[in-house]
Amino acid sequence: MRIAAIYDIHANLPALEAVLDEIRQAQVDCVVVGGDVFPGPLPRETIQCLLDLDIPTQFIHGNGDREVLAQMSGRETDWYRTAPEHWREPIRWTAQQLNTQHRRLLESWPPTRSTMIPGLGDVLFCHATPRNDTEIFTRLTSDDRLLPIFEGLGISMVVCGHTHMQFDRMVGTTRVVNAGSVGMPFGEPRANWLLLDPDVQLRHTRYDLGRAAGRIRSTTYPQAEDFASRNVLHPPSEEETLAAFTRAELK
Repeated sequence: MRIAAIYDIHANLPALEAVLDEIRQAQVDCVVVGGDVFPGPLPRETIQCLLDLDIPTQFIHGNGDREVLAQMSGRETDWYRTAPEHWREPIRWTAQQLNTQHRRLLESWPPTRSTMIPGLGDVLFCHATPRNDTEIFTRLTSDDRLLPIFEGLGISMVVCGHTHMQFDRMVGTTRVVNAGSVGMPFGEPRANWLLLDPDVQLRHTRYDLGRAAGRIRSTTYPQAEDFASRNVLHPPSEEETLAAFTRAELK
């Protein structure tokens, strides 16, 4: 069984389209969308692209999807009440672009999925960690801090995302792999994803960044210029992101 795991798309449709082209070439059996399809600049087009995919596709939610759903349902989460306005604005705008059918779809997404992959064993797909969708950890986080989260799961591998940086590491006896981000990578400007075939391949997809930035700038997304500049053309470096996440990990 060959599975493609695509995480943290953030409604960057040009990046997603480039990744899906490579996924089709890889002839996978299933695509797992690992959360944070939203928020982002092309939400309706992005979800329709995923729903039209001619490969069996499974979804789990991420914290971004969950916050968008809360706004669509007329609820304010604790996060939304306390977050800075520049974080809340993309959530609110994205929710306004979606309809009742989209709301029902998001309501159906579970927080995790698991499957048996020959050669890899039992694999759990989650967004951030198996216990919630917001915890931050990186390839540098110590095993001592991670063992309470991953030990005792009784599975061979966990696939996660959330921090937008790929890694492949062991935590005790559990292999933990971060698929990276399709639409908002930290580090090299490209789209990152994961191929399980049945070993692990950290994949990197190049696409036309200038054209993608222009498409994003043409939307009414409230932070379109910043997204095009900082998340497509010139994303933050891995080094500066690791430093920032080290201060926030597992809090």
